[in-house]
Amino acid sequence: MGGVFGVVSKDDCVTDVYFGTDYHSHLGTSRGGMAIWNGSCFNRSIHNIENTQFRARFDAEIVNLKGKMGIGCISDTDPQPLTVRSHLGQYAISTVGKINNLEEIIAKEFSDRKNIHFMETNKGAINPTEMVSVIIDHENSFKEGLLKVQELIQGSCSILLLTPQGIYVSRDRLGRTPLVLGKKKDAYCVSSESCAFANLGYGFNYELGPGEIVFVTAEGLERISPPGNKMQMCSFLWVYYGYPSSTYEGVSVEAMRYRNGALLARNDNVEVDMVAGVPDSGVGHAIGYSNQSKVPYGRPFIKYTPTWSRSFIPQKQEIRNLVARMKLMPIPELVKGKSLLFCDDSIVRGTQMRETVDLLYRCKAREVHIRTACPPILFGCKYLNFSVSRAAKELVARRAIIKLEGKEPESLGAYCDPASVQYNCMVDCISKGLNLTTLKYQSIHDMIKAIGIDEDKLCTYCWNGKE
Repeated sequence: MGGVFGVVSKDDCVTDVYFGTDYHSHLGTSRGGMAIWNGSCFNRSIHNIENTQFRARFDAEIVNLKGKMGIGCISDTDPQPLTVRSHLGQYAISTVGKINNLEEIIAKEFSDRKNIHFMETNKGAINPTEMVSVIIDHENSFKEGLLKVQELIQGSCSILLLTPQGIYVSRDRLGRTPLVLGKKKDAYCVSSESCAFANLGYGFNYELGPGEIVFVTAEGLERISPPGNKMQMCSFLWVYYGYPSSTYEGVSVEAMRYRNGALLARNDNVEVDMVAGVPDSGVGHAIGYSNQSKVPYGRPFIKYTPTWSRSFIPQKQEIRNLVARMKLMPIPELVKGKSLLFCDDSIVRGTQMRETVDLLYRCKAREVHIRTACPPILFGCKYLNFSVSRAAKELVARRAIIKLEGKEPESLGAYCDPASVQYNCMVDCISKGLNLTTLKYQSIHDMIKAIGIDEDKLCTYCWNGKE
């Protein structure tokens, strides 16, 4: 998905930008970058971080960087930040989100302008962040440009735009991703993840509303454009890819996962020897399940964290499978002869789950029960880049439906309803395909209850197809 971090300070900000950006490394492993305003120009650096951690790539460079304002980005798609010089002046820009109508915007907005060209291309594809900058540059001010971006884009796009005067912060129109301001003496920061605040000395200051734009300097913030009335924040932030120590809309990620796991247990009656979480994001749900069910929590396998990244990020399926297999180390003494219940955040394609289950049976597990923290994923996300699925048929739930019906059904409505025969047949098919003793999914109602935010403010598209 990606994440951004920026600082405006009365003192040097490079260390804060460096570590603050690094605290977003769980959101992407493609490119990392920083841009620092040194008082006269931008010093920018972008590195490939597919096989190397962000800190290792930038460690040797930060000693030579100086400046009181800067932004950084972890991206799972295009190289960022970009630096631009236009009639609006010099600036650096980073974006987070997914632009679904990029080619349509180019054809409609720029087809009659013969002097337009795009420099940042990857195998012929235009860098989305550069296109955002071009839209901005065709307006008379940064405010007008940022508003135009939100008007044109289908999908989502949150933006940090660093000028010599300060940082423009623009949250995507429906607030699908968060942007939060932190404050400490003589400095402000803006972050996708509030978990970046504490160790850098920042305290919570302000969370932008959907579509809101603020301008941040070392003296404070100025509201440039008010928030909109409608929000569709991604529910998966709490369920899966948000960091446990982060808080969104006042709701702690880790606390939500405890509540969610407890609700899973409250509606379950299976007898098992141990409850465990599939690391890392399944752990909080499992602790909540264990606390509610009074079944002991244990760690029958351990994630090897020093080198293995989050396995949803690599582009190639065979690499995702390898990561899923190699990063989990079993503890046979805790598995052999045991009936085990595992909580996982979700089952997307099912390949990682199958690898995990096979590993447990090779270690002589007696039974393997899976409880997932969200409903079956029936629709690929079209608003954020949290998953690299290219087609809905990659989803294990859709494959099960096609197997049951022999084709894609005209409607998936019955498969979204846990009370329907079709839903239960689908879950049974998935369970057999993964070689599970039992499989149960969290209901969408209990998941939303665990989040604790009005359902109208949450995006649940990937589970029920609601726009």
